Order: sequence, then C-alpha cells, then structure tokens
Amino acid sequence: MVVVWDLTGTGESRQRRAVRLIGSAFALLALYLFIQGVAVLLARHHAGHSIPGIIWMALTAVAMFLLAFGKARTGAALDNVVLRTEGRVTLVDGILATSVLAGLALNAVLNWWWADPLAGFVLVYYAGRECAGIFRQRKAA
Repeated sequence: MVVVWDLTGTGESRQRRAVRLIGSAFALLALYLFIQGVAVLLARHHAGHSIPGIIWMALTAVAMFLLAFGKARTGAALDNVVLRTEGRVTLVDGILATSVLAGLALNAVLNWWWADPLAGFVLVYYAGRECAGIFRQRKAA
C-alpha cells in the first residue's frame, strides 16, 4: 500500500515518509517475531503440522522471492527508492516463509517443536538489520 501511495504522487518528502513507513514495518515485524518466539519457547507450545501446510509454505516462499526480485528490478529501472525498499520487505517475507517451512519440516520429520520459533529469531536479526539500515540511510541523505 505504501508503494502504491508513493507512486501516485511526487516529491522528496513523500518518498522520505514512505521509506520511514517501510522501516517502521520492519521494526514492528522484528518486535512481533521476537515476542512471539520467546512466548512460544517459554510456553513450550508444540505446533502441529500438515503436508498441505508445508506445500503452501513452499509455494509462498517461491512467490515471495519472485516478487522481491521483480520489485527490486522494477525499482532499480524506475530509480524508485520506495519500490526498492519494499522489495527488501518482500524478501524478508520470503525468508519468513522459508523459515516457517523449515520449522514445519523439522517438526514433522524430527519432532523438533522449537525449530520454528528459533528460525523466527533469524528473521528478527534480518528485519532489525534492514530497519537500522533504512533509518541510517535516510539520516545520511
């Protein structure tokens, strides 16, 4: 929605606001994943799994990586920082789907119930790094 909003207008301040919104989304995602991961581990919650769920996550991961590539390529072609930044959000979505897929598979095959929340912590790191990079980049500009 942020990209569509940005593309419907012009101006440097509009782009700055759009990039800040995307950076804030990264921060909220990292916070949510951290809290959820800690809560699941502390509660020792054993999530279920299903073959259709595993297939769905695999398809979702592929779709997210393809979308991320397309957004990054289009953003570079249009020289649009907002679209390039949104491509990184979509890349995180692909990584998230892959980590969920890995957690589901490890739970299904090895009964490692804790694999999914631990995989989420990888996303916490990546989303936090992207968020910091976005806000550092905006300060320098």
